[in-house]
Amino acid sequence: MADKTVRVQQIGSPIRREASQRQTLIGLKLNKMHRIAVLPDTPSVRGMIAKVHHLVRVLDDAA
Repeated sequence: MADKTVRVQQIGSPIRREASQRQTLIGLKLNKMHRIAVLPDTPSVRGMIAKVHHLVRVLDDAA
C-alpha cells in the first residue's frame, strides 16, 4: 500500500480558516494556492484530505 500515491492540489486559501486547517495544509505539503503535492496513499493522509476537502482537489485517486 505504501507504493500507491495520490496527487493533491490546493484550490482554497487558508486565510480566515481555523489554525488546525492551516496546519493540516502544511502537513499535506501545501501552503500556496494551486500547488500540487504527491503523497503516499495512506489512511492518515486520506484523513487529512477529508479534513480540508473544501480547500483541496484530489487529482489522481487510485482508491
